[in-house]
Amino acid sequence: MPGYKGHVVGALAVVGGGLGAAWWLGVYRPEPKVMLLLAAVAVLGSLFPDVDTNSKGRHIYYGAALIADIALILKEQYRYAALLGFCALLPAVGSHRGWTHTWWAGLIIPSAILIAPMVVAHSGWQPFMPYYVAAVAGYYSHLLLDGEF
Repeated sequence: MPGYKGHVVGALAVVGGGLGAAWWLGVYRPEPKVMLLLAAVAVLGSLFPDVDTNSKGRHIYYGAALIADIALILKEQYRYAALLGFCALLPAVGSHRGWTHTWWAGLIIPSAILIAPMVVAHSGWQPFMPYYVAAVAGYYSHLLLDGEF
């Protein structure tokens, strides 16, 4: 069972491989800054299953959530800020290696990336699909490295 560094490397390997394959096949060719954002989303997805423990991954995850929440509040995007806060609290409901280490949580938890724009901004989910896929890939890389599959 790797620590947070192993999960970060695993997420970067998965998202890098996926982006490389998509680029090579001509299916998806994002700009470099979008690729960096997708990598960051994958890394956060890979850290999420362990945020219910006192770990370095937890500090990184909640540090990023805090920065994002402050940015949303400063931009007066209170509904997104509230949704982020709600999602950040979810791991507290359960024990370590409980529901956060299941295959279905890896699909459901990142779905907030698709649902939030529809509910809050009444916009389509399609532009956010790459970020959802990156989050799921990062999450599943964590489960794979922890031997859950």
